[in-house]
Amino acid sequence: MAIKRTISGMVGAGSLAHNRRDFIAENVDQDRVDLNICYCDENIKGVYRQLFDEAVERYNVGKRKDRQITNYYEKIRQGKQEKLFHEVIFQIGNCEDMAVGTPEGNLAVKVLDQYMQDFQQRNSNLRVFSCYLHQDEATPHLHIDFVPYVTGWKGKGMDTRVSLKQALKSQGFQGGTKHATELNQWINHEKEILAEIAKQHGIEWKQKGTQEEHLDVYNFKKKERKKEVQELEQEKEYLTAENEGLTLQIADARADIKNLREDKEQAIQEKELAEKYAEETQKELENLAEQRAQLQPIIDKVSKELKECRKLIPELPEAGALERASTYRDKKITPLFNQMKGIIAGLAAQVQELNTEIEKWKEKYKREKQICEAVKKDLSKAQQRNQYLQEEKEELLDISEQYSREYGFLEIKLSRKPYRKTFREKWKSKKKTERSSHQGKVF
Repeated sequence: MAIKRTISGMVGAGSLAHNRRDFIAENVDQDRVDLNICYCDENIKGVYRQLFDEAVERYNVGKRKDRQITNYYEKIRQGKQEKLFHEVIFQIGNCEDMAVGTPEGNLAVKVLDQYMQDFQQRNSNLRVFSCYLHQDEATPHLHIDFVPYVTGWKGKGMDTRVSLKQALKSQGFQGGTKHATELNQWINHEKEILAEIAKQHGIEWKQKGTQEEHLDVYNFKKKERKKEVQELEQEKEYLTAENEGLTLQIADARADIKNLREDKEQAIQEKELAEKYAEETQKELENLAEQRAQLQPIIDKVSKELKECRKLIPELPEAGALERASTYRDKKITPLFNQMKGIIAGLAAQVQELNTEIEKWKEKYKREKQICEAVKKDLSKAQQRNQYLQEEKEELLDISEQYSREYGFLEIKLSRKPYRKTFREKWKSKKKTERSSHQGKVF
């Protein structure tokens, strides 16, 4: 004969030290700690490197250094959008009907163990890095800690990233109402799988609230009123939580806009400096060209003197028929030679000086030209960066305006106290229905 037991699935606190028993809490029986089952216990930082390092490398390609991601684990840990990891706890029965150490409790251990064997295969986008089955507390239960991630992401950011919502969506759990989120749908689905395994071991799922005794009119109305109040309070909690979430997102968007404005101002300053430097470099190049033009007359003068020197050679006097060689040398050749030697020495010095000056200016011109080209490249990059910052700023402004509208809508909704009005309308409708359906009947 099958026994009926409740099946619980809930979000855990994610205390890894508690799960692995790094410390012993008051509700833990130290004599039973050795009975706990460890399915896995990996370093979460290593898991992050395994899952996201390649995606980080792809994301950083072409990004400015201040936009690159150096440590994705720290980015998520310090951020507000996603948690580093999530934890769920599953349990069959309670401490009264499935206590540890009893035959029923041992049966619960078998069911939970079988359930855990295929958990990772069923949930490929939930990377389990820590899992313990505890048998040292009142009731056997599972702690499953995982990193939710999605691959092939086409939106903004990395193509492989942490996201509980998108991870569960990729497994077929589409969010509906605020009460039927992806997480709630997934937990209910896992409870159904656990119930099927429990059924194989003679345990039937006892679902709370499915069987109710007959109630008289007064108690029925009282219960319905209590139920409606609870629903309204729950809706209020969801709206308040959503309001807080939107407030945080608006604050983040505004902070991003502020950073973008600062980046834009810096880019404008860099652009202005680059333009100023480019202008100064251009003036320097023009000065070099002018100085080169000033050297040209000197070069022309030297060339002219060289030509005149060449003319001296044909004008050497011829020796007379009876003139002695020593006389010819002393009176004609030596004076002319000394004259040419002086001219050539002066020209050689001028040529050497000009060559040195020319080489110096050529080198300076070359350096200034290289600097000018580098400045032009920096200026082009600054203009591209300015354009990118402008586009990103406009995108964030759109997001901020959208959040502001939603935030204002929620403020109006909360300030008008719709709950009393909703309750009165529901109550009047129910009262009218009951009067018509109960006429002539005796309770």
